[in-house]
Amino acid sequence: MIKSKNFLIDMDGVLITGRSMIAGADVFLEKLNRMGRQYLILTNNALFTPRDLSHRLQLMGLEIPQEKIFTSAIATARFLQAQHPNGTAFVLGEVGLTQALHEVGYVMTDTNPDYVVLGELDHINLDQITHAVRLICDGALFIATNPDANGPGEGGIVPACGALAAMIEKASGKGPMFIGKPNPLMMRSALNFIGAHSYETVMVGDRMNTDIIAGISSGLETILVLSGTTGMDDIALYPYRPTYVFNSVADIPLE
Repeated sequence: MIKSKNFLIDMDGVLITGRSMIAGADVFLEKLNRMGRQYLILTNNALFTPRDLSHRLQLMGLEIPQEKIFTSAIATARFLQAQHPNGTAFVLGEVGLTQALHEVGYVMTDTNPDYVVLGELDHINLDQITHAVRLICDGALFIATNPDANGPGEGGIVPACGALAAMIEKASGKGPMFIGKPNPLMMRSALNFIGAHSYETVMVGDRMNTDIIAGISSGLETILVLSGTTGMDDIALYPYRPTYVFNSVADIPLE
């Protein structure tokens, strides 16, 4: 039985796959609500705002309020505000990132910004990437929301933040600081967001190299579910192990 009071739960491969809910995900969340367990949906997806994601999840049959969704864009904005309050940034990203930065008091500018901030992009604009490279070469600090090289898209995988960051790094000679999973910084930011402690919290995810290592690095118990990208045979490829392994969230026993 899982006794943890708080749950940090990955989204893709754990609760949903593509545009469909993973069987039993709704029952699992209902059980958490009924038992009074606190949870936060944790995603590296920086494209959408929590409100947008809440609506998309609702269409798949999952009732998750926006207050329970924490994205790498939010973690990035909170980090920047703590490091350099009310700064300026040249942003390569969509509304999920720009809104998060606006909400902490950041100004978007293409002239002498404090930071170049990169997230996922719906459309890649070479002129914008070129400008970002030049700003970084001129001294702007380089931040990226997450290191994911690719993500799911219509018809197959699409390049994600990590792939774009690699291109900018190659051209500028300067690598970014990644804020999202597996950086423990995102985990700590999420814990602070809900006022939880690591020893009372479990991380639920489907990726050994992001969700599970992020949980372990942050002192959390971890649950690997096999409903996403990782199979049982893949676990042996890593020098660390999850605390628990289940086929899906529907199989997680709660006490």
